[in-house]
Amino acid sequence: MKYGYFKSQLGTIKISYEEKIKKIELVDEIYKKSHDQPIFNTFKDQILEYLEGKRTSFDHLDLLDPEGTDFQKSVWQALLKIPYGKTSAYKEIAKIIGRPRANQAVGTAIGKNPFLIIIPCHRVIKSDGSLGGFAYGKEIKKALLRIEGLDVSL
Repeated sequence: MKYGYFKSQLGTIKISYEEKIKKIELVDEIYKKSHDQPIFNTFKDQILEYLEGKRTSFDHLDLLDPEGTDFQKSVWQALLKIPYGKTSAYKEIAKIIGRPRANQAVGTAIGKNPFLIIIPCHRVIKSDGSLGGFAYGKEIKKALLRIEGLDVSL
C-alpha cells in the first residue's frame, strides 16, 4: 500500500492506494513517507479544487476501490447521486437502495464511507433538517456544506 498526504483547509488528508484508491481520510499526522504518484495527484488536485469552490464533481471514479459489504457499496453508490449543493435524508437513501426500513443501517454504512469528499456523505442530513452525524465531526460537515453554498445554521 502507498500513501500520499497533503494539507488542506480541513486538515491533513491521506490517500491510500495501490493500483486504485483504497481510502481518502482526514488524519492528525503524517506517519509514513508520502508517495507522489499520478493517481495520488489526480485526486489531490480534484479535492483541492473542490475545497476552493472550483469543482462540483469528481472524475475518475472508476479508480476508487472501496472495501465493504454489498449493502455498504449500494449506499455509497446512492450517495454519488446526491447533486452538489443539495442534501438528502437517511430515509431517502434507504428508499433509493430498496431498503426503506433500513435508516439506521444506512447511517452505519455512511459512517464507514472510505472516501472523504469524493463520496459525499456530508450531504446526508436527518429528516427533520438537522445535520446528523459525520465521521469527522459536525464542524467539518458544516464546512463542506458551506463550500457547496448550503445554509448550515442547523
